Amino acid sequence: MRQNDLPLSKKTDDCKGIVWYNRNERCGQGRDDFPAWAAFTTDARKGAGLMKKIIPVIVAIVLILIIGAVGIGAKLLEKYSYSKERADLTEYFDVQGENDVPIILQDERIEEHAKIFDNRCYFDIATVHKYFNDRFYEDKAAQLLVYAMPHGFWTVGIGTINFSDFGADFEEAGMALDYVVSRYEDGVLYIEADFVQRYSNFTYELFTEPNRMQVYTEGGERLTAPILKDTQVRYQGGIKSDILTDVSGGDTVVVLDEMETWTKVKTQDSIIGYVENKLLGEQETETTSPPPANMPSDYESITRDHKINLGWHVIGGVGGNDTLESVASQTKGLNVISPTWFTLTDNEGAFSSFASADYVERAHAMGLEVWALIGNVNEESADVDMYELLSRTSSRWNLIRNLIATAQEYDLDGINIDFENISLDAGEPFIQFIRELSVPCRKYGIVLSVDNYVPMDHTDHYDRAEQGVVADYVIIMGYDEHYNGSKEAGSVASINFVEKGIENTVAEVPANKVINALPFYTRLWETKGTSVSSQAVGMEMAREYVSNHDIAIRWDEVTCQNYGEFQSGESFCQVWLEDADSIRVKLNIMEKYEIGGVAAWRLGFETADVWDVIEDYMSGS
Repeated sequence: MRQNDLPLSKKTDDCKGIVWYNRNERCGQGRDDFPAWAAFTTDARKGAGLMKKIIPVIVAIVLILIIGAVGIGAKLLEKYSYSKERADLTEYFDVQGENDVPIILQDERIEEHAKIFDNRCYFDIATVHKYFNDRFYEDKAAQLLVYAMPHGFWTVGIGTINFSDFGADFEEAGMALDYVVSRYEDGVLYIEADFVQRYSNFTYELFTEPNRMQVYTEGGERLTAPILKDTQVRYQGGIKSDILTDVSGGDTVVVLDEMETWTKVKTQDSIIGYVENKLLGEQETETTSPPPANMPSDYESITRDHKINLGWHVIGGVGGNDTLESVASQTKGLNVISPTWFTLTDNEGAFSSFASADYVERAHAMGLEVWALIGNVNEESADVDMYELLSRTSSRWNLIRNLIATAQEYDLDGINIDFENISLDAGEPFIQFIRELSVPCRKYGIVLSVDNYVPMDHTDHYDRAEQGVVADYVIIMGYDEHYNGSKEAGSVASINFVEKGIENTVAEVPANKVINALPFYTRLWETKGTSVSSQAVGMEMAREYVSNHDIAIRWDEVTCQNYGEFQSGESFCQVWLEDADSIRVKLNIMEKYEIGGVAAWRLGFETADVWDVIEDYMSGS
């Protein structure tokens, strides 16, 4: 074989060593022996080198693209996929222990919780009062739960099943229940939910896992919608929000708030969350019935079919009864007289009395009803603790027994309660006293009226709204806008003060039960430096004061009263007169609100011409 026949890839000759492809050229052979092959092999060699450099780059780029695509895909998947995280419903409902029961009232979860004791559900008394019924009364001293109804009341020992039912004549009829109606837990009074419901207007349903309670206190219209297919209710409106619960296609939910893509709903087991709009069917309006009316409402009132015209007759002793004819001599249209006969004397329900059967007979002969007043502002009452007296059921009932017995003994037509300066803590016992007193008054036909200050925030605890239910008349003491001790001089009863008092009272009390009391007195004011003093005088004495000091009187449009002033040395003296002119304007306001009548403090302080304008009011002219 010739050397030229050796494989081209590797041949040996006298040209040193191994040569590749171009041996002939290097050994001096002609350059044109293998021109095509040489060119081909040279290009292939160069291309192979280039590919060795490019392939890793390409691989790297591809890997980067793949990794990027995977990353983008993962992010897109994360962004558009639905969270499978589930919320902790115990935390969501804020369940505080095994016996804790959160409350959903209507369509909102409230801050108050119920409790489970001995497999029964209980509300604390503050929750009962706030949402269901404020007529349950806790006697802390005697550990009694008391409830007054229109025609009787009952008591049950706290922590026991001993139930006593009392009628208006206070005759006991015992009964027992098979569960503890009320109990103390950590110093808080709880009342069993079914028992509360027995006297209140609400329904409820209990759920478990976790504990919760759905409560409805009213019915009405609401929107509902069907769930179109199985889905989840989420904590908030968004696919990444935690799942609260699962709902199935065909379930119905209550629609609470519709947004652009999500809707707030409440499930059949009272879980409130969000569902996508696309998974809700067509909304429908559903009408729900109100809860059964279990709360007693048959409080028949002993109101008259005519306006009341009452005058208070101040009697400081038994001899004062002889002044009946004199104080009533110039009156016109007067139909009720209220002698100030009774004054509280101790914390057990006792009171002093100037009552006279002869006085009642004479008043009846004059065509007057007698609504005797019992008060707490005399010196005899100085040591009476109104909270101590009224908070204890025993002393409260003792007072009621004494009043009813006295009213029957003297053939009284009514009782007028004038308890003033009631402290905030005594407010609840006070209204409980009025509830309970109304029971025998209703039974025996005794009119029950209650005196009240002109409504102010600091007297809200007198609870005029409840008075308007259980009492027959709510009397506004429409005076003492400025009083002895005021830091500045002013009117006893400006027209704005009077009207605001009437307006605010009829907002809570039926107008036909409201009586506005007028002042038959005026205050004479003296300001000396920073010292302000006054004295209350009757209308006739006020006239004499104006005349004796030659005071120029002018009509004041702001107060709607005749006003006068003068300087006497260092003293600046002022008077806002109560007279026929000011009384007429007040009566016009009373006519505007169509209230139940007028009262006057006090008989004997007025001038005769006042009765002419009162008579016009009574006749409607």
